[in-house]
Parts: sequence; structure tokens; C-alpha cells
Amino acid sequence: MFVRENAGRASRGRARHTRAMTAADLPPRLQEIVALVRERGLIQLDELAARFAVTPQTIRRDVGELADRALVRRYRGGIAAPSSVRNVAYARRKTLLAAEKARIARACAAQVPDEASLFLNIGTTTGAVAAALTGHRGLRVVTNDLNVANVLHGATDFDLTVAGGTVRRDGGIVGAATAEFLQGFKVDIGIIGISGIDAEGDLLDYDAHEVRVARTIIANSRRVFLVADHTKFGRHATQRLCNVAEIDDLFTDRAPGPAMAAVLAAAGCRVHVAG
Repeated sequence: MFVRENAGRASRGRARHTRAMTAADLPPRLQEIVALVRERGLIQLDELAARFAVTPQTIRRDVGELADRALVRRYRGGIAAPSSVRNVAYARRKTLLAAEKARIARACAAQVPDEASLFLNIGTTTGAVAAALTGHRGLRVVTNDLNVANVLHGATDFDLTVAGGTVRRDGGIVGAATAEFLQGFKVDIGIIGISGIDAEGDLLDYDAHEVRVARTIIANSRRVFLVADHTKFGRHATQRLCNVAEIDDLFTDRAPGPAMAAVLAAAGCRVHVAG
């Protein structure tokens, strides 16, 4: 089931963000290049120039724009699909699709009642959810992300618990100690992000330690909310977290395509499209 959400304008003094361009917003030639590299994995620049009947200089400009938007990877003489073994750097992820993530966050926060208990895991979109929750009252939040903790600690009087474990350079906290710590909680809603959702509806990520912690969050949440922008559909990574059948509600910024929509409907996952 799809629900079109209208979360309203950003409030409480939050900054506006310029809308990031994604594959669907690109000119037709660039869209076709992205589709080709996703289908084939690797493709040579001279082949692209011949296919589109343009100069090598034009193709290099096209590829430069796509690489700047993290839609392809450059290598000598060609391009490749985005890595399935390494995520985009945190600082870059934080700026990508910032406005879309803010809309997703507001739609998600609107479904969280006051005085609820929550898990918030690692990610730039869950960080946006933390900011969107600052107008709530009486929340108890457990997180394994220092960025989430910093947002909530300075802006709310929530009961805030930060898990122990190994702190990554991006502020995420992972490891066996983290999973064991979170095992001691049972919360109303677990809010998670993800790096990719494949055609079968499997949620995929890059870090096995992070996935272990996320599994603990899912197992100890009465309801599970997934926050994911539209670029995560069809994106691959090496570590499987779970299937969308284990997710109660998905919050995204753009309705999934027909094939993915069918997978989500068959799984019984309610989809909220942030307006």
C-alpha cells in the first residue's frame, strides 16, 4: 500500500537544502549511460563515444558529471557501476539528496507518537530523522550513532542512551559489544537506514558489523521503520540484512517502480512517499 505524505515545510529554523540531481533528473544521454553501466558493470569511454556519436571530450564531461554525483566510478579509459563493497564517504553522503532526506525524515517523524521508545541506527537519513524528532515530547531514544546523539543531546530533553562499542570514523558505533548492549532493550519502533534494496527486496549494506547491530535492532523492535531515498532501490552491496517482509513501514521520497512496488506489496510493507 502506498501513502502519499505531505510533511509540510521545514520548521524550527532548519536550513533549506538545494535539491540534488539524481539519475532520473539527468538529460537522456546521461540517463542512458547510467542504465548501461548498471546493466554491464564496466564500459569503455570510446564505446560510449561511438554509441552516442559524440566526441571523447563530450563523453569525458558526461562521465565527470556522473562521477561527481556518485552515479558511476571512473577508471582509466572507462567507467564502472558504483562499488558494491565500499560505501560513499560519509561527508559526501551527508550532502547527497539532503532535501529529499529531510522530507523523508519529516514523514517518518510524523508517524512517531510522543512518549515512544525508539532505536535510531547509523546513517545520514536516520540523522535527518533525529533532527525531525526534536519537536516531540517524552521520547526515549537508543542509538549507535554519535551524530544522532549529538543532534538530540543539544536540542531535546529526551531520555537518550548511546550504545558502547567500536566508534567508526563516521560516528557509527558497531561490534559485538554494541549488539549485546542493544539486546537488552525492547522498544516501540526501530528506525533504520540501508545502503541498497535489490530486486528481490533484500536490504543490503557494506559493513558486516553494522548489519549485525541492525539485525539486533529489528529483532528487538515492535515495529520497524525503514528510511531510504529512491536511489537505494536497485543498489547492490555485499552484506544482507533482511528482506522487506521484516519491515513494517518504508519511508521514501519517490514511489518505487512497478517491479519493486509489487515486491513491497507482496511483503506487506506499507510505503509512505514523502511529499
